[in-house]
Amino acid sequence: MKTVIQRVKEASVSIDGKVINQIGPGLLLLVGIEDADTEVDLDYSIRKISQMRIFSDEVGKMNRSIQDIQGEILSISQFTLYANTKKGNRPSFTRAGQPDFARQMYLKFDEKLNEIVPTKAGKFGADMAVSLVNDGPVTIILDTKEGQA
Repeated sequence: MKTVIQRVKEASVSIDGKVINQIGPGLLLLVGIEDADTEVDLDYSIRKISQMRIFSDEVGKMNRSIQDIQGEILSISQFTLYANTKKGNRPSFTRAGQPDFARQMYLKFDEKLNEIVPTKAGKFGADMAVSLVNDGPVTIILDTKEGQA
């Protein structure tokens, strides 16, 4: 499971020109699922994202989590995080999870994350327009296959 985590002042997601979800200060997540992902990957990601200290405290140090600032999360499914660009000029997405499996895992991820931090989402598989105002900018890539001990 790969997640791009962006600290934002605000973010929104639109489909066909209509905003379907938006948040104020918090995190925009671009979430990629592969078929090898399990509940362990979901739980690891949720724990890391909800506890990651990437928000500034009163002296400007990144010492606060999304929970500490009572922020929100906007989660967007993003199969293109599994692009393979080694051959040719057109990316291959063979490592991305099969749609039915990826949808199930993504929805479960959002549901579990929402139990900890208010989480809104885009629509799995839709052509979405995502708007954001970066805060920092702070952008972190979390890959569960690289980070778990």
